Amino acid sequence: MIQKLLRLLLPYKSQLLAAAVALVFTAGITLAMGQGVRLLIDDGFVAGSSEKLRQAAVFIMAIAVLMAIGTYARFYLVTWLGERVSADLRQAVFDHIIDLHPSYFEENRSGEIISRLTTDTTLIQTVIGSSASMALRSSLTLIGGLILMLITSAKLTLIVLVGVPIVLVPIILFGRRVRKLSRKSQDSIADVGSHAGEIIQQIKTVQSYTQQDNERAAFGQHVELAFTIAKRRIRQRALLIAAVITLIFTGIAAMLLVGGQSVLSGQMTAGQLGAFVFYAIVVAGSVATISEVIGEVQRAVGAAERLFELLEEHSEIRAPEKPVSARDLKPKIELNKVRFSYPSRPSQLALNDVDLQIKEGQSLALVGPSGAGKSTVFELLQRFYDPQGGQITLDGTDLKEMDPQQLRQKIGVVAQQSSLFTGTVMHNIRYGKPEASDDEVKAAAIAAYAHEFIETLPQGYNSDLGEQGVRLSGGQRQRIAIARAILKNPQILLLDEATSALDARSEQMVQKALENLMQNRTTVVIAHRLATIRNVDEIAVLEDGRLVALGDHKTLMAESKLYRGLAELQFQNQAD
Repeated sequence: MIQKLLRLLLPYKSQLLAAAVALVFTAGITLAMGQGVRLLIDDGFVAGSSEKLRQAAVFIMAIAVLMAIGTYARFYLVTWLGERVSADLRQAVFDHIIDLHPSYFEENRSGEIISRLTTDTTLIQTVIGSSASMALRSSLTLIGGLILMLITSAKLTLIVLVGVPIVLVPIILFGRRVRKLSRKSQDSIADVGSHAGEIIQQIKTVQSYTQQDNERAAFGQHVELAFTIAKRRIRQRALLIAAVITLIFTGIAAMLLVGGQSVLSGQMTAGQLGAFVFYAIVVAGSVATISEVIGEVQRAVGAAERLFELLEEHSEIRAPEKPVSARDLKPKIELNKVRFSYPSRPSQLALNDVDLQIKEGQSLALVGPSGAGKSTVFELLQRFYDPQGGQITLDGTDLKEMDPQQLRQKIGVVAQQSSLFTGTVMHNIRYGKPEASDDEVKAAAIAAYAHEFIETLPQGYNSDLGEQGVRLSGGQRQRIAIARAILKNPQILLLDEATSALDARSEQMVQKALENLMQNRTTVVIAHRLATIRNVDEIAVLEDGRLVALGDHKTLMAESKLYRGLAELQFQNQAD
């Protein structure tokens, strides 16, 4: 994982080199401070020279200024790298998951994915931009300090080195535990975010059923579980830091005892001992910093594992190496012995040997009870899934031989529950054709009978609709979605009872707009209302994933018991 993270730094070699120079410079200047301490003691205090004392003080001040300059450069460059890598990783993960097959999102919660995009990348940014810098600087001062300690007094250095393996044992032991707990901690935090996000999205349902107390309790359980795991991780890190500090300063105490005897016996000067103590403290601080940072690094590794898991997911719906261009294919659709079951329900066939032909410019209505397979046909036509048996063709070419994006560019969809985005009216309609002019957007809105109510909004077409268009009524949201489809001007239309959310007057207006839009276009309609299907060319009746009848309204009323029953039950009010 660390190697994968380091590879993300490679595009920024110049900044990385500059940061490395700043790190080495700062570490060197820090170690040079020890010589200032030696001069201060030997040439100033012991020799009793005011001039030497001033010179030593000036030397230390100059070192401090240089250290401040180096620290500024190091902090800025390393923090910049952390932010840049975090942004790149977040973008790479988003770019990847937005192309994943829909079944992936059936099996993985959106809240957890969002947690990985936000919390995990922020943790990695913190480690690369702060903790990694501290670790590298401490490593340099550790190595440099040991070298200078050895030069100053080999005997005292050996005492320090004897304790190094003893210090490494808890670092390795506790570090492994911290990594495992960090992964669990990130997963538990994702659960908290996922649960909260779902409740907020369904807040009206929660309040309608007065389930606030139960949801508070459920959320509290998620929070407490995350806290319990975090406590275990914190305990391991605290034990690691405590063990390292105890071992380090025990070693320093032993070193001071031996060093003091050497000064008294004349084997070294007081300034040399002072410098050695300074180096020992620097080394001890470096080891303590590294031991603390290891915990952060282990957390980052756990977060990186979760992010790279997303990056390593492969979409099951991909364009072939040499895709057939869908642009010039005629909008003629054919389903040949199509058999399909959803990945989450492999034993249940959603479609079973379905044969359908939809000619260019023809309209087909799909009718049937809930679970008959109507929506599944829409999913397969957009190639969100591939059938396990049979094939679906466009102008005689299997959909699997096309680039899914090119295929979907030919299709316009208006769902039963319209999907709007946070943003303005203009943004939501223009989603169907991002390069469209304002006049084209307004023309589409007029055709969808949405222009009149849009003009009454506070800022007209620039009015913000709120999250998922919450500031509009159901009928208004539906007309915005229809305007979006009209603007796209597709060759194939998929209408999932597009007028279901409209009042009688709006339905009549939009129905006329849809009829105009359907002209000379291949259209598939999921229908529940009699008015929707009376004017289509053909009606397909589905039951339990099978095609059980095909024909026009009059023929099916006479020959299909299922269709006649659906008409009597579902179309009665409209027929009257």
